[in-house]
Amino acid sequence: MEERNNNNKNGGFELELRPEVALGEYANLALITHSSSDFIIDFARMLPGLPKPQVRSRVIMAPEHAKRLLGALQENIYRYEQQFGKIQIPRQSDDIISPFGNGNGMA
Repeated sequence: MEERNNNNKNGGFELELRPEVALGEYANLALITHSSSDFIIDFARMLPGLPKPQVRSRVIMAPEHAKRLLGALQENIYRYEQQFGKIQIPRQSDDIISPFGNGNGMA
């Protein structure tokens, strides 16, 4: 198993990253649901020729952690756009974002 040293703003900590996890999973679709105590994010992969999206990973977190994740994503998107330019999102008639334009996915 591989161990990586990562630092955050509040001090250092060690994070274990197993090789099979380090490869990551490609996802172009995220479905988010919640209850009073949890947020559930299903990361899926929708590809041409497949009958339906395949959920590749599910992450379950407390509402407080979901809000921290939102803040971290906002901060990282800001930094990304400062370095690489504004991320353009194609305008759609509704809130559904589909990577292949068939209106079957959500982000």
